[in-house]
Amino acid sequence: MRYRNLLLFCLLAAAWGSAFMAIKAGIGDTTAPAYFFDAPVLFAAVRYDIAGVLMLGYTVWAVDRWRPRTRSEWLLVAVGSVFLIAGYHALLFIGERGTTSAAAAVIVSLSPILTTAFARAFLPDERLTVVGIVGMVLALAGVIIIARPAPANLIESRFEALVFGATLCFAFGSVLTRRIETDLPIETMEAWSMLGGAALMHALSAGLDESVSGMPSPRAIAALAYLAVVASAAGFLIYFDLLERLGPIEINLVSYVAPVFAALAGFLFLGELIDLPTALGFLVILVGFVLIKRRAIREELSRQGG
Repeated sequence: MRYRNLLLFCLLAAAWGSAFMAIKAGIGDTTAPAYFFDAPVLFAAVRYDIAGVLMLGYTVWAVDRWRPRTRSEWLLVAVGSVFLIAGYHALLFIGERGTTSAAAAVIVSLSPILTTAFARAFLPDERLTVVGIVGMVLALAGVIIIARPAPANLIESRFEALVFGATLCFAFGSVLTRRIETDLPIETMEAWSMLGGAALMHALSAGLDESVSGMPSPRAIAALAYLAVVASAAGFLIYFDLLERLGPIEINLVSYVAPVFAALAGFLFLGELIDLPTALGFLVILVGFVLIKRRAIREELSRQGG
């Protein structure tokens, strides 16, 4: 299982990269509103109602401790609920209504940089070298090449500001969950964080007076099911496992790879063209990752050669 982390990392990038399309299918945008357009926080809350119940059922079946017990364990769940689930998804879903997926992808890809900044304050051992930082900047450049958002979309809209707020929540929450040391199983932490985050988003949705009427379209149901089962339940199970193994800086590099899978999913399922700039963006991201992971790659090559 030497390549376990790499395989899980790619699976997570694929699940979260394709999730951008599913979010758009559920809420649409200002030009083509979908079923949940006027209730994006409710959409996110229902997503985690489903995911949380699924994960809690799995937790009861798979692990001995299906609920937190100590104060530190409940604190860990609270951090996950507030920052990783409620804060991130409520702001992201509202922001996605008024911005392009390209602009959102670039803003979310700031997560590793923000995580590095938070880690310097809270996790002194989680540091990147100068070469690693150069690799991170290159990977971000690759995402920008792929997405090619209009500059105005990044700086002139409150919707982009909301997506940036979501990214801040996720980066900060990732570092805090790493800092709080407990023996709580990953499955238990994930299930209760999802249920807590869903409850917070339902409260926020009620405060915003969101509502929907009639039955959701098959497209909205399919988007909700995909987001709940694949991107949320399975995705966060992988995420928290890798967070424990790799640390917040390395695991949040997934936001650089996710746009690659978003482009591939668009090509396979929507017939979107992968043009030369997109291919160039893939290459730049690859170079950035090689710089960041150069030591692990060097060790693996020497092991293969030996």
